[in-house]
Amino acid sequence: MDNLASLLDGFATVVTPMNLLIALLGVTIGTAVGVLPGIGPAMTVALLLPVTYGMEPAQAFIMFAGIFYGGMYGGSTTSILLNTPGESSSVITAIEGNRMARAGRAAQALATAAIGSFIAGTIGTLLLVLVAPPVVAFAVSLGAPDYFALMLLSFVAVTAVLGASRVRGFASLLIGLVIGIVGIDAVSGQQRLTFGVPLLADGIDVVVVAVGIFAVGEALWIAAHLRRRAAEVIGVGRPWMGRQDWKRSWKPWLRGTAYGFPFGALPAGGAEIPTFLSYATEKKLSKHPEEFGRGAIEGVAGPEAANNASAAGTLVPMLAIGLPTNATAAVMLAAFQQYGIQPGPLLFERESALVWTLIASLFVGNLLLLVLNLPLAPAWARLLRIPRPYLYAGILFFASMGAYAVNAQPFDLFLLLTLGLIGFGMRRFGLPILPLIVGVILGPRAELQGRRALQLSGGELHGLVGGWVSWLIYAVIAVVLLWPLLGRFVVRPLRGRLVTG
Repeated sequence: MDNLASLLDGFATVVTPMNLLIALLGVTIGTAVGVLPGIGPAMTVALLLPVTYGMEPAQAFIMFAGIFYGGMYGGSTTSILLNTPGESSSVITAIEGNRMARAGRAAQALATAAIGSFIAGTIGTLLLVLVAPPVVAFAVSLGAPDYFALMLLSFVAVTAVLGASRVRGFASLLIGLVIGIVGIDAVSGQQRLTFGVPLLADGIDVVVVAVGIFAVGEALWIAAHLRRRAAEVIGVGRPWMGRQDWKRSWKPWLRGTAYGFPFGALPAGGAEIPTFLSYATEKKLSKHPEEFGRGAIEGVAGPEAANNASAAGTLVPMLAIGLPTNATAAVMLAAFQQYGIQPGPLLFERESALVWTLIASLFVGNLLLLVLNLPLAPAWARLLRIPRPYLYAGILFFASMGAYAVNAQPFDLFLLLTLGLIGFGMRRFGLPILPLIVGVILGPRAELQGRRALQLSGGELHGLVGGWVSWLIYAVIAVVLLWPLLGRFVVRPLRGRLVTG
């Protein structure tokens, strides 16, 4: 009951006229930027972080919730109309949705994506309300060795599980860890990797890193591969769904939600696995399997619901433990840090009003997005006709303004360009972005928890192993790291013997 009362207090804060206006502004900006091709939710959130500067924390997070969900919504429009998924989790939406659009059913594809996203986002946020407090109660009981093990699991998960290449994943993580330790060591007081530059003594702001790697790196990458041919955008009328479309969509919406939320909450989950599982399930259960690959509405409804439910799921470990499970959650973690707020087990106790206001604003923003997206989809489609040079020139301008606003130091613009070049190089050589961001954010915290554990044990390595939680996590890490060898020398020979036998 206490949680329900706190949530109602959060709604009371959100539904004031000024805060509703801020929420509407957030979802509008988030959708508009999320619609633009190649940007995606993570880059949307990173690019628009500076928009919340100078605002009260509650109002900033109301806008931020709208930007977060708006970026998720906008990606479906790009995938359906332009066949350009902003991120890997939108690939399935692009395949079936663009086929529907080319068959003259763009309105139905956009409608099922918007309504499915609303249903999945609402159910996912409700599950967040129910699941987060028990997770917090469990997290409070953990010690420094357990938190250190959890962060090691996050490092391994984003490199060994989510990436296509473990070597590239660990290389990206190493770059992030190096960036994260720049500054003064909190224990010894020694400067690390500052190269005698006083402005680096406080470290590199996470917002500057996120904007530089995502926005500037992407803009430079697109500029290097820019083609003068204009993108072909399929026209769309007002989104609507017939009775048969509703009949074929409501079950995929619910199944997609059931897939998406738990995977989003897992350290190695993400949105890619549940969207593909949802697609495979709908193809197997559909009464019209022949339409898959040619524009099946179930192939849009299920994966898009899974994608948005996964986004709600990522907030559970981020708010309760302070662990990001994808790039968008990592950038959201940076938003908390810019206000001096540390997500983790004590967040619900120290910043209870702010957390429940954020959760309530997710409900309100989700409803505003449905009202906004259904009638205005044709207007969002017109944004896709913006010439790429103008589009990315604008992105670079806002990225520069945002980076400068962090500390009002011209030196941050130099850092922004340097980080942008690093982001460009990572795209050039196929290094994933998420391990770098996770390394920057969690690296200093992992170092802090590891040092605490070692101090408690007098410097003995056994201090890094606490209770059963850390033992279990280390066992999971060992399985993840050794799985390729186990698969090669154990699973495959055993499978071969069973086949021949």
